[in-house]
Amino acid sequence: MSDRRDSVPNEAVARTLARHPRALGGDTLRSTGVATLSLTDRILNNRSGATTDSAIQQLEIRRKPDWLRAKMPGGEGYIRLKKIIDENKLHTVCQEASCPNMGECWSRGSATIMILGDTCTRSCGFCNVKTGRPAQLDHDEPRRVAESLRLMELRHVVITSVNRDELPDGGAAIWAETIQRVHEACPQMSVEVLVGDFCGNQDAIRVVCDAKPEIISHNMETVRRMHPAVRPQAKYERSLGVLAAFKASGLITKTGVMVGIGERDEEVLEILDDIQAASKADVLTIGQYLQPTRNHLPIDRWVHPDTFVMFKAEALSRGFRVCESGPLVRSSYHADEQAVNCAMPRLVLNNAWMICSLF
Repeated sequence: MSDRRDSVPNEAVARTLARHPRALGGDTLRSTGVATLSLTDRILNNRSGATTDSAIQQLEIRRKPDWLRAKMPGGEGYIRLKKIIDENKLHTVCQEASCPNMGECWSRGSATIMILGDTCTRSCGFCNVKTGRPAQLDHDEPRRVAESLRLMELRHVVITSVNRDELPDGGAAIWAETIQRVHEACPQMSVEVLVGDFCGNQDAIRVVCDAKPEIISHNMETVRRMHPAVRPQAKYERSLGVLAAFKASGLITKTGVMVGIGERDEEVLEILDDIQAASKADVLTIGQYLQPTRNHLPIDRWVHPDTFVMFKAEALSRGFRVCESGPLVRSSYHADEQAVNCAMPRLVLNNAWMICSLF
């Protein structure tokens, strides 16, 4: 039997599908239900006419262009926030997901936490959050999160979570209790939540929406063609349906897309059309994909800042009220300012911190 590494991949498959090795978690080969290619075999071919040699080169974490230089962590604000996070034993997506904005955000009093633990049941090809079998639910977590936020005296907060597909409600009850407790403990604070798709469970989605966060977000992440490789346990149409359910609940609806992972510019414009057709979402973020480790999907291209400017103009012309588009933009980057642009009167910018994430 010949070694798989000597085989020549079908070009159409190579352009659209990939499998990335993770230490723990589900096998994306089984999850997608179709033949896929392994990054351990050094094959990912997003460009038409590319060779296996060029695909191997894609696996290298290439030198970042000048416009992707992020601020190094440090300063009084960074130290103070790190102390608060450590003392309250909060999980931070800033660290788990290797967010390039951690230095800037922590220095200005912004950080990233997750609820529902620190272990995700999914194994998305772009995400650096730990994947595997999660621990038992911490039913005291909503109280502790609310108390921590009360002590911080914030004005706007963004909360996210890992996926908990093993739970019948996907963690919706914990989500709802967390939102309610935060509202009770911090009546002047606006709450933004970034949630998963709850496997399309409409009852679970309704539970979270009924808790009335001021902004509710679910990230599309990538274009239709790239979904099997990038989000093997998610579905493109299902995520559009989640956004539609949010909007139908009367909530300010938000989503995010990353670029540079193998999509084409015209496909980015197509996903903007799809989002608006499904949900008329209010807020959109677009940012550059950065490969966390060699075990994750490789970077296909560095998207130039001028292209991000074009994406923003196209998004606004399609009906998005707010669009943050830039190389270092992440799903909750400058979320406090986005909330102001959505006319949320409870937010006071001069004293606003956010707890945010890339999910």
